[in-house]
Amino acid sequence: MDSRQLRYFAAIYEAQSVSRAAEGLNIAASALSHHLSNLETELATALFARKPRGMQATAAGERLYSHARGILRAINAATDDLQEEGREVTGDVSVGMSYSAVKAIGVDLMKSVMTDYPKLRLSLSESLSGSTLVHLMASEIDLAVVYNPPNDPKLRVQPILEEEMVCVGRADIIGDSEVPVTFQELLNLPLILLRQGLSARALLDDASLLKQLESRARFQMNSVQAIAGCLVDGLGCIVGTRLFMRELLEEGKLHARPITKPTLTRTLYICELADRPATFALEAVRQLIMKLIFAALSEGRWDAFPVRQAD
Repeated sequence: MDSRQLRYFAAIYEAQSVSRAAEGLNIAASALSHHLSNLETELATALFARKPRGMQATAAGERLYSHARGILRAINAATDDLQEEGREVTGDVSVGMSYSAVKAIGVDLMKSVMTDYPKLRLSLSESLSGSTLVHLMASEIDLAVVYNPPNDPKLRVQPILEEEMVCVGRADIIGDSEVPVTFQELLNLPLILLRQGLSARALLDDASLLKQLESRARFQMNSVQAIAGCLVDGLGCIVGTRLFMRELLEEGKLHARPITKPTLTRTLYICELADRPATFALEAVRQLIMKLIFAALSEGRWDAFPVRQAD
């Protein structure tokens, strides 16, 4: 199996048709069919079921495509990287960020790329931390900026900052914002949790405390907009950061109350796949993200503090 066979296979998979894939690749359909037949013979399995309306991937085809996508992406990145060594940074970089990270530095990141790296093509996606990690593990993005990733040898992670969590809600729900609420008192409030798949672990560093919150939560949602609406309507409160609901706090529609005994925190990380070598473009974007995060901290736009890096 070589890279050309993988490219041809991926083209057929995505087009769901040999003829459409051949047209996109600008080669004869008969030649493409020949390459596919050779690949299936080599792997000793059918990769597609031939249907009247096109090609449907078999289970083996689905698995091969998941591998091929990451391999082809790495090949393209390596080619771009080596061709541009010593010259202006170019290429494609895809970054996935948590909602808070996009809110704090997303626009600044796009502006900085336009100014500093005009030939670099950046794709920025926003999702909850667990979803972002799924995209990273599937090689759909190159870099993830997320909270509390799992301890996985497939990931290379670097802690960046730590945020202190507060209780956010209407004053008539959470009480006096000038007086801290203890964790035990917090459990008796009508809690709403942000959750989607693995994203629940992104809420807190302490998994045992998180389980207590989950057991007492009235609602669990994966929509930031829905949570904001519920908070304003007085349906409950959340454990979150000031940044998370910054606009509503500034407008006075919501209030924040410090949490004590214990203080609750969460840590933001930059994550990459451990087996994927860095490119010049990826390194440039990573450094830019770090620079913007620390600028947001020093300017007070992000209420957090940096994690001290190991020597």
